[in-house]
Amino acid sequence: MSDETNNPESMEEELDNIIVLNDENGDEVQFEFLDLIELDDEEYVVLLPVEEDEDAEGEVVILKVEDTENEDEESYVSVEDEDTLNKVFEIFKEKFKDEFNFIDEE
Repeated sequence: MSDETNNPESMEEELDNIIVLNDENGDEVQFEFLDLIELDDEEYVVLLPVEEDEDAEGEVVILKVEDTENEDEESYVSVEDEDTLNKVFEIFKEKFKDEFNFIDEE
């Protein structure tokens, strides 16, 4: 990141794409919204934890978007299918190949 993050205007822009979700323990966790990916008529969000664990440095979280009874809200649920996760991540990597430095762990 650049030194501009100390500039209050720049920080305000960064906060525009921060979302807060509750984890399995009910604790609030902040994520940076990176992208919305469509795959097979479903939508998935790609999120980056704001306070990263040292073990999971740079790892994104992919969640499926589901509608709720309230049309102004949506729910994010974890994706269990590895193939779906890989497909969504490949689309994300292709879209942002010039903006992020992806590291293959294979």
